[in-house]
Amino acid sequence: MKVAVICAGGPKTELPDLTSFDGGETVFIGADRGAFHLLEKGIIPQEAVGDFDSVSKDEYEAIQHAVGLIGKFQSEKDETDTELAVIRALAYHPDEIILTGVTGGRLDHMESALHLMYRLQKENPDVFFSIRNRFNELSILLPGRYEIGCADSLPYISFFAFDGQVMGLTLVGFKYETVNATLTTGMTKFTSNELTSCMCTISFRDGICLMVRSADA
Repeated sequence: MKVAVICAGGPKTELPDLTSFDGGETVFIGADRGAFHLLEKGIIPQEAVGDFDSVSKDEYEAIQHAVGLIGKFQSEKDETDTELAVIRALAYHPDEIILTGVTGGRLDHMESALHLMYRLQKENPDVFFSIRNRFNELSILLPGRYEIGCADSLPYISFFAFDGQVMGLTLVGFKYETVNATLTTGMTKFTSNELTSCMCTISFRDGICLMVRSADA
């Protein structure tokens, strides 16, 4: 499986263990200050993109020295640095794209990243997108059936309607199971569920579902 990890410039304290993603089929891309975050973790990204208005002159020189491919853009642009990084990540034809460094700082940046993931997941159904930090993993689910594996580090799992109603929601193998339920915007009923086995499934026939896996900080 080929994985693309995008690190944006959010607070370093929010970043997951980036070295856990570092494998032979992993591509790292730094978005603006995220490129420097990667270098500080001992990871040399394949690419760095953005306007780099969040790094100092010395930090940008370090990025230039280490990273082989840099796309520098003007600050006045239609896309965020994170979106530019995702566009580059898609060029590698990955099976999965992980966004990091987009939480814990400015809420508009986090909301932008969440809606970006929503749009790109709809446009690229064969690629699995997620947003991750130290204690959370967010992903957008399209209609269908999904197997949910165990993750001891993220024991809680919640489901929210992200675009209209989620119809026919069925949860099997969870502490709180349900069959053919309707999940509407604003509903909190499906918050903080837990897996009871490593063979759990979620399925639904209509709507868009936001899945959040979490741990206590």
